[in-house]
Amino acid sequence: MSDTSNHNLSESDLIKGCIAGDRRLQEELYNRFSSKMYGVCLRYAANGDDAQDILQDGFVKIFKNLEKFRSEGSFEGWVRRIFVNTAIEHLRRKTQLISIGEKEERTIPLHEKTALDNLAEKDILALIQQLSPGYRTVFNMYVIEGYTHRDIGEILGISEGTSKSQLARARVILQQKVIEHLDKRHE
Repeated sequence: MSDTSNHNLSESDLIKGCIAGDRRLQEELYNRFSSKMYGVCLRYAANGDDAQDILQDGFVKIFKNLEKFRSEGSFEGWVRRIFVNTAIEHLRRKTQLISIGEKEERTIPLHEKTALDNLAEKDILALIQQLSPGYRTVFNMYVIEGYTHRDIGEILGISEGTSKSQLARARVILQQKVIEHLDKRHE
């Protein structure tokens, strides 16, 4: 099979070939998903090296568990969930989430000014990476991945209230960082 025909393979044939141990098809699967999944890893990681570690671990899990994919829903969605879960596992090994009480949460000032439209995607990613691991994880899971606070609490082993407070604090910090970033650009 030539390299060009690998690109025309259906996902089903690609998955079957990977399960059968075809190295060329495993490489093709990696090539199809690595850049998107690296972006997912980068949102959760503190830096590029950590994101690379998560990416590698995620693909190891993908290849070990391909036979478990049941074609219920999209394959890319299944792959993405594995990478999000792998990123969360890395986070758990490295840090503990900090709980902010409800009383503290009410004292966090919110700024109405939003300037995200003035920032490039790489700038936003860099600002998100500056958040503490707990804030960054809850922010990504809620805002980007679409998890509910209840789901986040169950996955991370924190209360729903802690998830909400982590998100509130992450938003405040990001707003401050965006304003600081824009102020520096205008100096």
